Amino acid sequence: MKRRAFLGRTGVGLAAGALAGTIPGSAALSALSGTTAPEPLPPSGTNEWDAVRAQFDLSSEYIHLAGLLLASHPAPVREAIERHRRGLNGNPVHYLYGEGSRLEREVRRAAAAYMGAKPADIALTDSTTMGLAMVYNGLDLRAGQEILTTEHDHRATHESLQYRAARSGAPLRRIPLYRRLNGVSSEEIVDALVRAVRPETRVVAVTWVHSSTGLKLPIRAMADALASVNAGRAEGDRALLCVDGVHGFGVEDAGVEDLGCDFFIAGTHKWLFGPRGTGVVWGHPRAQDAASPTIPSFTRDGSWGGLMTPGGFHSFEHRWALREAFEFHQRIGKARVAGRIHTLNRQMKEGLARMPHVALYTPMAEELSAGLVCFDVRGMSPAQVVGRLRERGIIASRTPYAPSYARVTPGLINTPEEVNAALAAVRAMG
Repeated sequence: MKRRAFLGRTGVGLAAGALAGTIPGSAALSALSGTTAPEPLPPSGTNEWDAVRAQFDLSSEYIHLAGLLLASHPAPVREAIERHRRGLNGNPVHYLYGEGSRLEREVRRAAAAYMGAKPADIALTDSTTMGLAMVYNGLDLRAGQEILTTEHDHRATHESLQYRAARSGAPLRRIPLYRRLNGVSSEEIVDALVRAVRPETRVVAVTWVHSSTGLKLPIRAMADALASVNAGRAEGDRALLCVDGVHGFGVEDAGVEDLGCDFFIAGTHKWLFGPRGTGVVWGHPRAQDAASPTIPSFTRDGSWGGLMTPGGFHSFEHRWALREAFEFHQRIGKARVAGRIHTLNRQMKEGLARMPHVALYTPMAEELSAGLVCFDVRGMSPAQVVGRLRERGIIASRTPYAPSYARVTPGLINTPEEVNAALAAVRAMG
């Protein structure tokens, strides 16, 4: 069912646009939280990131280089969770019905300010996986149209698409975006995508940063190329670009409009340091009619984002504390976040590349990498590498793919000294 028809039948169409409007800036966010604008973190004009690191309760016994999996909550997020938990425990019905709608609106406004979007275009979810399933199962697919994805995506994307293909009968194709990771270029990736798109291709599902290798796709260039393909197509035949953005979200200094995609899906409990069990879905206004809800919503504001937000009872104290995670990143500044993470990852990659017993897989180029570094140590399995690092007090991970690699993720909670310590531990494996 088209969105406009859905709005009319549910009777919430009259409320459409209730959350639309200009994107709130820092002053609006300060008014929203009822506080004056806090000092930036870290303080402007310094090279010290101790103020950021001090916000986390991470064990000092370890160097934490697996932050892509599940984040530690910074102090503002922890405090917000506890505040909402006290309200829910003290008088659950009163707090839920008295504060819930307002708090959800605040989260969507903070998300919009961070993402460069409008609150009406943002839905709240519990994870990347939930968001992917919602979007792919809600997309408009006619008989004869197909789904296109790549060989490099996470199983959450692949299986969501497989489920949809099985129910709809739509063909599902997977393609490689490059021949060899060593030497891959943006031009090769874009060319591979465009050559694979057929007249019947309706859905193009990709991942911004591959957790399997650390490769970051040139999403804007891919979107521009698809725009040229779509130029001669009817609206119902447009190839819709859908992006699993979780490993670029909270890392890169880009808004959703900058990316040029149609749908953007991301969990917020990884790089963004959001509460565990939270996520977002954004739909470009031009594409929203192509995606309908699959889970009934309790958010009756008439907007697409409200309709796409699943109803039911959630871990409300976590969902409502997501506002503080967005504001925490805004206090630091998206450009400063991106600069810090890229600097630490460049240090890690350059150090690994100089070791003759190490094979580095993540591209060195900034435009093709983000916060993940994947590598092998000669004569050792990824599990053995991760185990040896743990013996040295360094928490790493290995990629759950075939082939599997050892993986480290230098982020805002880390320092150059910690990167050097990890490099020393890998060097000792030679």
